[in-house]
Amino acid sequence: MNHFYVATGYTDIRKGIDGLAVIVKNKYGQALEEDSLFLFCGRKSDRFKGLFWDGTGYVLLYKRLADSRFQWPRNAEELKQITPQEFRWLMDGLSIYQARSIQKTKQRDLF
Repeated sequence: MNHFYVATGYTDIRKGIDGLAVIVKNKYGQALEEDSLFLFCGRKSDRFKGLFWDGTGYVLLYKRLADSRFQWPRNAEELKQITPQEFRWLMDGLSIYQARSIQKTKQRDLF
């Protein structure tokens, strides 16, 4: 997948494929495109649903964590595009808002 989108805030994840597709189209004004994954989380941050179009139909994903919670962005009701790295952080239970790492500089020869 090339594009990852997070529906920030809260979503009623009792919705199925059609209900989530309507949210993507009507609430956020986005088209469900091939190679795009749309992620939704309800009030319980231990589960989420994902929706994507694989070219022939919609696929609905559901994940529930056993012992922890996702650090879902709850700051606004928007559709936020995230990078593949931010997606990995989110799936690992980390925040997508990570502090910047120290950039490597050219090493000078010390000897």
